[in-house]
Amino acid sequence: MDSPHGAAVKAEDFGLRGPRGWAFQGVGIDAAPGSLIAVEGPSGSGRTCLLLALTGRMKPTRGHAEVGGHRLPKRMTAVRRITALGPVSGVNELDQALTVAEQLREGALLQRHYGAPVRALLRPRAERRAAAGARIASALEAAGLDLATLPKGERTSVRDLERLESVRLSVAIALLGSPGLLALDDLDLKLSDTERAEAWALLRSVAARGITVLAVCSEAPADAIVLRTSPKEPDAPDEPGDAENDAKNDSENDDTKGADDALAEAGRA
Repeated sequence: MDSPHGAAVKAEDFGLRGPRGWAFQGVGIDAAPGSLIAVEGPSGSGRTCLLLALTGRMKPTRGHAEVGGHRLPKRMTAVRRITALGPVSGVNELDQALTVAEQLREGALLQRHYGAPVRALLRPRAERRAAAGARIASALEAAGLDLATLPKGERTSVRDLERLESVRLSVAIALLGSPGLLALDDLDLKLSDTERAEAWALLRSVAARGITVLAVCSEAPADAIVLRTSPKEPDAPDEPGDAENDAKNDSENDDTKGADDALAEAGRA
């Protein structure tokens, strides 16, 4: 992997509202590059929407944020280029039909196609293959995934991986692009206490490399910068300007037409 450059994350009165009410609102943060950030809250409290908004994959309707110096919502494309998603249900999931090796090669191919400079694409095939192999090996090491420990090695089917192994594989694929920010959804889902501790240790090691980490969870560790989302309450009356903002956003951005449409749009992004 290339030397990472972590992305600072800042937000002020950051919110996203659609016809069904607020997904999240009033978010504020000022985190330095290489920070470990946890989005903590119960399921259904807007955690995933906040993660997708901070990575440029959903358009906010109130306030602003900056990721790596790129202001949201104006520079969503630029933010997407410097951020990478780990596992996000319905948006960025592993292909259960592939083997681990196939999934890694696919990730390397996509990164080379969309993220590599043109001069890299002009190298001889053998050189490109060797470079991809080295990048994959480096990403696997950073993610703490030893293919030799898997039941069938690199030929192990993705569907046969344990939950923590799947997280490590997703992190490895995300790191192939040397992102400034790595974002993961539902980090502690279906993990035992021991596995949860291992998952946070992994993310601390990624942050120690200089990459900012943003992880959605039900319970954040003590050393993380915490953004808390709250259970939804009945929507309050519109404040001045809300109706105008909602109407504008409905016409310009399909992301806020409900959670399902939002996730579909984020997946395409």
